[in-house]
Amino acid sequence: MAARDLPQTLTDSLAEAGQRVADLFTPSLRLGVTGLSRAGKTVFITALIRNLTQGGRLPFFTPVAERRLASAHLDPQPDDHVPRFDYEGHIGALSADPPDWPESTRRISEVRVALTFESAHPLRRALGLRRLNLDIVDYPGEWLLDLALLDQSYDAWSRDALERARLGVQGGPARDWLAYAGAIDPSAPEDEQVALDGARRFTHYLQETRRQSKVATLGPGRFLMPGELEGSPLLTFFPIELPDGAAIERGSLAAMMARRYDSYVQHVVRPFFRDHFSRLDRQIVLVDVLGALNGGADAIRELERTLSSVMTAFRPGLASWLQSLIGARRIDRLLFAATKADHVHHTSHDRLERILALLTERAAARSSGAGAETRVMALAALRATREAEVREGRTTLPCIVGVPLPGETVGAERFDGKREVALFPGDLPEDPAAVFSGDVSLGVTFPRFRPARLLPVTGAGETPAAPHVRLDRALDYLIGDWLA
Repeated sequence: MAARDLPQTLTDSLAEAGQRVADLFTPSLRLGVTGLSRAGKTVFITALIRNLTQGGRLPFFTPVAERRLASAHLDPQPDDHVPRFDYEGHIGALSADPPDWPESTRRISEVRVALTFESAHPLRRALGLRRLNLDIVDYPGEWLLDLALLDQSYDAWSRDALERARLGVQGGPARDWLAYAGAIDPSAPEDEQVALDGARRFTHYLQETRRQSKVATLGPGRFLMPGELEGSPLLTFFPIELPDGAAIERGSLAAMMARRYDSYVQHVVRPFFRDHFSRLDRQIVLVDVLGALNGGADAIRELERTLSSVMTAFRPGLASWLQSLIGARRIDRLLFAATKADHVHHTSHDRLERILALLTERAAARSSGAGAETRVMALAALRATREAEVREGRTTLPCIVGVPLPGETVGAERFDGKREVALFPGDLPEDPAAVFSGDVSLGVTFPRFRPARLLPVTGAGETPAAPHVRLDRALDYLIGDWLA
């Protein structure tokens, strides 16, 4: 019987079965992508897919440089229970006139890119084209920070949360929260109304701090993005000042808080570790270093503390009993990327990398190491600016040129989202340790720029390349060896 004589449903079933059999012999690489506050992970993933599937300019991505990447296209993702990354919707926002940044995702999502390539090794090349499934897992940075709770008691977490609040006590949200927390008696009987009121105040403090801060990395993560957990007792706990060495009394408010904290770890953090994080092979963490620099030395120190929490997630021995129980794979390459490199002149790109390198080195020392091969890089997944030289008297200044978003300001000037401007961003310090002194000023507050518009496919079938900074180098480090 010819294939055309088979019922369509049977034909489809056979095709699907054939694809599943092929997938069994196709290796899969799971790449985790997350970002600390306002770092641009949605844009990173969108630009990565666009450049791979539409033939972007990637001269430092070895398979492209050696003309060995035959094709790349989107395939159905393997995990039916995980939402799909909305690549097409994000491309739509970036292709609009005027273009706009896509909305940030507030949940985990996934997308699969099927790569067909020729091996660099003669014996493998003789066997023909090979295939790799690149599964990109997008998740909020707050969820990564929560992994530090896996080996932290309620007592230890409370001390750390209150200490971080005191670091920002000059601000209204921290001051108000500390005043409330200081009046709480941990030995008082457990009380649901106190738990609800305290959790509401604690959440308000976290939200306001996130809104006002240049770094905004406090948690727990689900307090900021509750999703389906909104209103759940899992989110009705808060830190309490506990006397050193004092035992938590049974039936007390402190015991209630500790029980709910433990439930949060058990029912929220641990499943994320088990079902998603532990299955990753590679990881990139996007960091808005320039935003922290604009916030001054205090914001830089807060970023260092946050990176220490991030490092804890990759530390050898984290939840080791769980890893051995489920046979978890270990992330073997970890990339920290300082985003928005297009907001400074290219002469400062290496300096931006050195600042992030120092931050990660100090953070690793605080958290006893990362446990994975680690690299840092400065990049812009999608350039929003171009470079130009502007004469000011007898001086020529290296500037960046772009269109600030509506409502953005620099000094007393407010922009309408239509006019292109040239800004001199200043020079980053040669000595990265200078950022901790509080004496470093870039001279401007960076506005948010409109993205470069992604142009549609031309009549000749060609897709204009999306401009970027070092995205190809990041790709080469993260997946290049799997395409060798």
